[in-house]
Amino acid sequence: MTLMLLDSASLWYRAYYGMPDTLLSPSGMPVNAIRGYLDMTARLVSMYSPNRLVACIEGDWRPSWRVDLWPDYKANRLEVGSEEEEEPETLTPQIPVLLDLIDAFGIPMVGVDDYEADDVMATFATNENGPIRVVTGDRDLFQLVDDKRDIKIVYLAKGITNHDLVDTAFVADKYSIPGDRYALFAMFRGDPSDGLPGVKGIGEKGAALIANNFATTDQALAAALAGHEALPAALARKIIAGEEYLKIAPTLVHCARDVALPSMDLALPKKPNDLSQIYQMKEEYGLGASVDRLIEALGW
Repeated sequence: MTLMLLDSASLWYRAYYGMPDTLLSPSGMPVNAIRGYLDMTARLVSMYSPNRLVACIEGDWRPSWRVDLWPDYKANRLEVGSEEEEEPETLTPQIPVLLDLIDAFGIPMVGVDDYEADDVMATFATNENGPIRVVTGDRDLFQLVDDKRDIKIVYLAKGITNHDLVDTAFVADKYSIPGDRYALFAMFRGDPSDGLPGVKGIGEKGAALIANNFATTDQALAAALAGHEALPAALARKIIAGEEYLKIAPTLVHCARDVALPSMDLALPKKPNDLSQIYQMKEEYGLGASVDRLIEALGW
């Protein structure tokens, strides 16, 4: 009974940048993100044969409670012209159409006010039985891997064909840390894409050393104050200097796992009696074989 959780924004951004912008509807509207999202979903469903499927969306990509703690949280994406700018103008009109199409297919879709999709996926991963496959291009979600509960990340940084299936061994091999301590590692190293600085002066090597010797920020700070033998003096001083940031880092970096999710049937959608709405949207937006591929992947 595999549950597949789609980080929908991650998928439609990847589709938008990965598919040619010459893909247009009959009216001339770009549909590259829509078609790419449908194609990716069809391939993922065919590859992993999930019994349950949820399209997770952002309730708020800058939740107020994270911004209150750290005003610069994702603020870099608000800057006009920034490479991290949140939404290209030719993507914006595609998203409502895509959401309507996901709904027409009957795929469960969940977003919760003042929470990111990451928080929604983390809560599903906490509450639901495995196996669970979380589909994303965001390494933040490596913190969810759990071999005992069979929670793995379908990591799309290299695309669908060459994607990585991330478990604790993958995290351990890539970052030289215990595979269940990615979040702690990220707290010290920081994440520029989210506007999180980490602890000043601590890079990947220092963060890895800390994660290999301690399980929490409190443990690391106490060890630094005590002059623990595992910490070089210079690294200990940096940890102590970062004490104020370390007080809020766990809340900023950890995904929330207690989001109030709606009660709903997560089962793969069954074929509706009437496909006319889907076929009408297929024709109106020129979605061609992309719609057909998802219909086939769902076994309709």
